[in-house]
Amino acid sequence: MNEQHLPGSFGGDADKIADDTRLECKICWYVYDPEKGDDYWQISPGTPFSQLPEHWSCPECDGKKVDFMVL
Repeated sequence: MNEQHLPGSFGGDADKIADDTRLECKICWYVYDPEKGDDYWQISPGTPFSQLPEHWSCPECDGKKVDFMVL
């Protein structure tokens, strides 16, 4: 099955993003900032978006990781 992603999203291709890249949820506009990490999912500061666990989703709306947009 070929999964579609929201237009403008990075689509899960970690090669498109640097370790310090911030990404924004296209549903609720939550911004994942690697410098800050994510308290909700207990992600340590300094964790690049590409190294988030597979089960990670937006802490605000539960949006899928692949649908985040590069800022």
